[in-house]
Amino acid sequence: MNAKGVILKAFDQYRLKTCIDFKPWKGEENYISVFNGSGCFSSVGNQRMGKQELSIGSNCDRLGIVEHEFLHALGFWHEQSRADRDDYVNIMWDQIEPDNKHNFNKYDDTVSTALGVPYDYDSLMHYGKMDFSIGSEPTIVTKIPQFMDVIGQRMEFSASDLTKLNRLYNCTSSSTFVDSCDFEEDNICGTIQGPGTAKWERRSSVRGGPKTDFTNMGQCQGKGYFMHFSTSSAKPGHQAFLESRWLYPNPGVQCLQFFLYSTAAADDVLNIWVREYDQANADGKLKLFKSISGGVKGSWELHNVDLNVTKKARVVFEGVKGKRPSKGGFSLDDINLSSTKCPQHIWHIRNIKGQMAKTPPGKKLFSPRFPSPAGYSFQVGVYLNGKSSNPDYMALYFYLTSGPNDKKLKWPCPWQMATMALMDQQSDIRQQMNMHRMITTDPNKKSSDGKRILTRV
Repeated sequence: MNAKGVILKAFDQYRLKTCIDFKPWKGEENYISVFNGSGCFSSVGNQRMGKQELSIGSNCDRLGIVEHEFLHALGFWHEQSRADRDDYVNIMWDQIEPDNKHNFNKYDDTVSTALGVPYDYDSLMHYGKMDFSIGSEPTIVTKIPQFMDVIGQRMEFSASDLTKLNRLYNCTSSSTFVDSCDFEEDNICGTIQGPGTAKWERRSSVRGGPKTDFTNMGQCQGKGYFMHFSTSSAKPGHQAFLESRWLYPNPGVQCLQFFLYSTAAADDVLNIWVREYDQANADGKLKLFKSISGGVKGSWELHNVDLNVTKKARVVFEGVKGKRPSKGGFSLDDINLSSTKCPQHIWHIRNIKGQMAKTPPGKKLFSPRFPSPAGYSFQVGVYLNGKSSNPDYMALYFYLTSGPNDKKLKWPCPWQMATMALMDQQSDIRQQMNMHRMITTDPNKKSSDGKRILTRV
């Protein structure tokens, strides 16, 4: 059950980052048949054999693993099978399990083409250093030592994976991506100032915060811009409109994501509108989707807004000055729009550096209680510096909790899927390598003492 949800999420990632789409089989001659086999495996490329099996077996229900197997089906060999691999890694043949040495074969560039992309230690298609080892010694040794602990990642497509996939399939755009802006270019992504009594300004820092943009965090000299509406200099009631270029999303649901740094007064407001155009509204008709009150937050924070756009449109950010005195304003950075559903909840962990510095291994931090779409209540717990038994790895846990709807719900909680994601900081969502974990509640699962794990007490 969990694997099905992970596979559907993988398809969403392909649609977001490439022009590749997957559709249910409707009698086509050649097709992929996904089954629960003995492991994770796939043939390479379209074998023109009719039913072509792809196995997502036990412990294969991880987003990166599913994406990896479908990359095989789309024609990709392992990265360490490239013709030029000996320039970048050493294969330790005496450390490989005898029955799995074929997985380390090298193919000439007429079989496994690099598509003009340099060797990629970060590829989703690269084996890890210990894969198929007979003991405690590595099977692959990178010639640049710092990549030893990089190879074998199974989070997401790397940038080079996407470059190769898009070149192979002649992708010029993705299926569900609409727009991304980090305000680094002078044309500020084609955004315009709408009619108003105040203006948004492109800034690299603001007195009182933010001191840097979100994209670069002050690490790149000559870069690092964001848009700022100063409520400290505006008069009560003044408005500033920042409008996107014309956008043409797929009709239906869309997700608007952006980072906001607020040093505005509590009664200052940021409104998110969509201006849709049609024959009856040549100048566009505004529809309000969300209002965010001011207040000093002291950090860049992610916001998601669910939209429903069916026509040519602009996204409009309206800053409104309230009556109270302000020492700052609203700052925007890293805006993304896609024809996808937004995550339902965001857990903002403020002062993460300070939290990690003072939190010992074994101590857990809990999120607020969130409601699920079905009405169940849950929390997320995180060991920022790992558990006492394993302090080198951050640990994330999902907990069902008591909630206001418990008497109306089915127990044990049956077949509800949750996705937890640790976000990458890339400004463009197509390049983000987020860490996803999906879990599905199993009402029949029992602990080692024979008791049901999911129950209402």
